[in-house]
Amino acid sequence: MERREFIALGALLFSPLAHADPQPLRIGLTPTLLHERHALLARWKAYLEPRLGVPVSFVLRDSYSDTMDLIKQRRLDVAWLSDYPYVLMKPHVRLLVTPLKDGRPYYRSYLIVPARDKRTRSLADLEGKIFAYADPYSHTGYLFPRHELAALGKSPKSFFGRTFFTWSHRKAIEAVAQHLADGAAVESYVWDALAREEPRVTGGTRIVSRSREFGFPPLVTLKAFPEKTFQSLRRVLMEMERDVQGREILADLHINGFIPAKPDLYAEVESMARQAGRQDDGAGI
Repeated sequence: MERREFIALGALLFSPLAHADPQPLRIGLTPTLLHERHALLARWKAYLEPRLGVPVSFVLRDSYSDTMDLIKQRRLDVAWLSDYPYVLMKPHVRLLVTPLKDGRPYYRSYLIVPARDKRTRSLADLEGKIFAYADPYSHTGYLFPRHELAALGKSPKSFFGRTFFTWSHRKAIEAVAQHLADGAAVESYVWDALAREEPRVTGGTRIVSRSREFGFPPLVTLKAFPEKTFQSLRRVLMEMERDVQGREILADLHINGFIPAKPDLYAEVESMARQAGRQDDGAGI
């Protein structure tokens, strides 16, 4: 080997780039129960890292749109999105896995009112009342109740006396329990989990109705996510149910496991989004 080649090789081997730490896998989370579960996220991170061979970083944001913006800016690699943001972000993302709740890849929208309200029997009974929306990009907490009003021939803009956003399903539940709102539509996953963990919160509410089933919020990756890493991450997530540590984390996440995500699970919400005129053109929302 010539002297100049040896020097060049040595410079490469001992340069900072040669020994740089691998880039972390950035996983974005929209506002859910996990925002208050830092110890659980630390355990999940510790579980994933040795199995994936890379550092893992969970990125929490306070609204769905914040997480969607990070995806567009390519500042995330993976995200656990609601189904409505997923269909809006289809030009940018690829389905990875769908969680299983009670062994099935579905969830619902719950219409709730204060526990002391014994008279409300349907969404129609809340005309002129105060209604709390979870987030403008929430399926169960925004798109679905407005879709139901349209089906009743009612204008979502004028049906309620007043509306406001809470920016999370938990806060929508709390708003109803504390009588700040006469009603709200919330994600069944969040209400059911709170009913087990903090029954004092859900105890202040009553479920008026449960929607039909929709595909459970999926995990997605960027379209440009490396195929090898995509398959590795999918495998690790799907194998969590096979070992004790993985099952414990899944139980604390209030899910049973993961399956490969299929587009047809989200066909109905995509149709609803199109009807609502909020279909993303790939350039912005």
